[in-house]
Amino acid sequence: MQGLKQGKSTHYCLIAMGANLPSATGTALETLNKSLELFLFESLQVERISEWFSTPAFPANSGPDFVNGAVAVKTKLSPEGVLSALHRIEAAMGRTRENRWEPRLCDLDLIAYDDIIWPDMDTFNEWKSLDLASQQTKTPDQLVLPHPRLQDRSFVLVPLNDIAPDWVHPVTGITVSEMLSAIPAADLAEISKISV
Repeated sequence: MQGLKQGKSTHYCLIAMGANLPSATGTALETLNKSLELFLFESLQVERISEWFSTPAFPANSGPDFVNGAVAVKTKLSPEGVLSALHRIEAAMGRTRENRWEPRLCDLDLIAYDDIIWPDMDTFNEWKSLDLASQQTKTPDQLVLPHPRLQDRSFVLVPLNDIAPDWVHPVTGITVSEMLSAIPAADLAEISKISV
């Protein structure tokens, strides 16, 4: 938890964004763009925004294609404070939480906060090693950072590579671009940039 131990006043966060249902705001893309307008009201200063990408729903055939993107933000909030802020933005966009991996109006995931491992290495490793069946039914009762399955998800890595290709995973020591290069070509072929 290096960033917190040093008493830094400003922290760097990577946030993944996704939606595959229309909302009262409009299309999935319009909803995500609108959600970005709320970041500053939640003390999240947007530094970089990725391109938007069309990606298949995960797991396969679980709903319409997603619009996915990523943002880098600076904030003085704690990790839990950032998570709470993202949940408030999701709720403002109309999101409810009923089923795991369901179609979503707005999904904002805190992927990384500085270079911290939260809450500890054992918890991180426990969630990183979950098999797919367990991932579909189990949800952590606390924030786990960095996101334990970041390295497996092309729909997160492609937008992240757009804004932070050199960010280094604090556990593996691998950059975003290196993680992306390990994704199967067939998975990447299903992702396309959205022209706006």
